[in-house]
Amino acid sequence: MSGRAARVSIARTPVLAGTLALVMAVLLAVGPAAAGPSPRTAAPGYRLLAGDGGVFTFSSPFEGSAASDPARCPTNPPGRSMPEGSCWSMAATKDGSGYYVLNAATGRIFTYGDAVSYGQPADTPPYQAGTEFAPNAVAITLTVDGLGYWVLEEGLSTLGSVQAFGDATSFADEVSAHVVHNGFPVGIVGSRDGKGYLIVDSDGGAFAFGDAVFAGSMGGAHLNAPVVGLAASPDGNGYWLAAADGGVFAFGDAVYGGSMGGVRLQAQVVGIAADPAGDGYWLAAADGGIFALGGAPFLGSMGGRLLAQPVVAVTT
Repeated sequence: MSGRAARVSIARTPVLAGTLALVMAVLLAVGPAAAGPSPRTAAPGYRLLAGDGGVFTFSSPFEGSAASDPARCPTNPPGRSMPEGSCWSMAATKDGSGYYVLNAATGRIFTYGDAVSYGQPADTPPYQAGTEFAPNAVAITLTVDGLGYWVLEEGLSTLGSVQAFGDATSFADEVSAHVVHNGFPVGIVGSRDGKGYLIVDSDGGAFAFGDAVFAGSMGGAHLNAPVVGLAASPDGNGYWLAAADGGVFAFGDAVYGGSMGGVRLQAQVVGIAADPAGDGYWLAAADGGIFALGGAPFLGSMGGRLLAQPVVAVTT
């Protein structure tokens, strides 16, 4: 989001100039209240999510954390092996002034800031049938207007299924399309007009549904480490895949800005987020480390700090 500075031409007549100076002085003394409240604008930045629901923000508003209630993102919930916590994904609202945190085990969605609930997987049959049969809710992504979202789930077949809420429209998914793959679903992004979405799997395979554009994948290629995340380019005409070893793969008009592949890391990479202001991106590691690449600014990290649970996701 960018703004334009308005240029004001002031007459050079001494009387008029003096009058304007007096008016400006009065306005400055009165302060912002004289003009009424201004709309909130979120600063560009990124957020990290830990498995216990902890949220760490860097130049982005902090609106709360699921870790404040231990019951929201517990470790190893009934019937599940989740030793690092049960909240695996988050998504920011359209203006960046709020966010959603998704519980992988229960399908519950927790809202913060200006995030509005449009429903949640927890209220649907797959999660009410019993925890041992429920899918894992692995990722959440918002629609173009922010009035809905898709939740990507991994079922017992390891294929990805999608539930739509709010104004999100259901399209096909890996289950209904009977996709053949060698991995499991790890990420989802909507198409630029909201009439489709792209799913990526841990083996690097990418699958487009609706009008989402397939621009390539790493499916069938040898990978040194599994793919852990997906981020769309700012205009939606491309995407990046990130692997656990820090490798980055660019497709479509997504500009390759470097990777951490081949670099010795303290902890594996767990996610990627695109810098909305340019062609760069951020990689997040499980220890809270952040790697800013392709011109994306480094705004801080949790690297080197004691965390209750590892970081599992990054978003703007």
